Amino acid sequence: MNTPSNQFLHSTSTLTFKDRWDHFTARLGWQRTTHHRVNPGLYAIGNPNPESPVFVTANYTLSFDAVRSTLKDMDAYILVLNTKGINVWCAAGKGSFGTYELARRIEQTELAKVVSHRVLILPQLGAAGISAHEVKKQTGFVVKYGPVRAEDIPEYMNTSKATTEMRQVRFALRDRLVLIPVELVNLFLPLIAASIVFYFLGGWIAVGAAAATVWGVPILFFLLFPRIPTKDFSTKGFLVGLFLALPTAMVTFLLHDSNVWFGLLKAFPFLLAIPAVGGFISLNFTGSSPVASRTGVKKEIFRYIPVMAWLAGISLVMFLASAILAWIGVSHV
Repeated sequence: MNTPSNQFLHSTSTLTFKDRWDHFTARLGWQRTTHHRVNPGLYAIGNPNPESPVFVTANYTLSFDAVRSTLKDMDAYILVLNTKGINVWCAAGKGSFGTYELARRIEQTELAKVVSHRVLILPQLGAAGISAHEVKKQTGFVVKYGPVRAEDIPEYMNTSKATTEMRQVRFALRDRLVLIPVELVNLFLPLIAASIVFYFLGGWIAVGAAAATVWGVPILFFLLFPRIPTKDFSTKGFLVGLFLALPTAMVTFLLHDSNVWFGLLKAFPFLLAIPAVGGFISLNFTGSSPVASRTGVKKEIFRYIPVMAWLAGISLVMFLASAILAWIGVSHV
């Protein structure tokens, strides 16, 4: 479509199979975020006119598609900022979904010549990177913050008001479940490496324990997140790891019950290593959650990483000791 800037792009509110495949690969982490991006600029949805609303979002495909898919039966514009393929919330924290980029994009697309009004509707989660008064000072456009979730945009437009529920950042079961696949994929190679090491330290039982830990912790952590009775991510992961470690430790001990002390030496490292690994894996989830704060994450790192390292180190020494004793035949004494 022709505009003074010749940068008027057109899109639809219908998601194609290609779009959904892109979402699927993004959720699995098969490609870097640089592969999941759209060109920044001004997009037309339907047949907008100068009075049509202007929504602002990031050029991450999941963010862009989330907005446009909710604009069915609506004529609107979407101003896409160059966030380098990063979602709105993370980009706002990094500064790429920010005041400068918004003002620059308004100027480049000559938005003031496209619409007659001077109102921009931004996602609430982008507020951290935007100085509304500075945007108005530089461009003349007024910033209004829409709901947290794109799915609430139609109701927001009908009422011109965001309810308290629309303003709340939720972390319900559905939100947590979609995070599991990418975590499992990212942990696949570490699982292979851990399985090789643990096979020589503890045999196939240790390999099973490694698999249960690396894949069991993400699944149980996200499923049980609100029910785990601690506040910190690390301690939540520690408890999940301890839950997974108990059966392995019990089986290991029973297999060596002819020598109680050796059985304890074989079993006890699992009670140290698996909770430590569980805490470490869970600590990495802070970036995938609206619950954690930046200062809180820093405190967790300095508080719990040394503890995890000590537990992992002690368990490794015990694993090696039990392997050496088994090799020289002490386990049969």
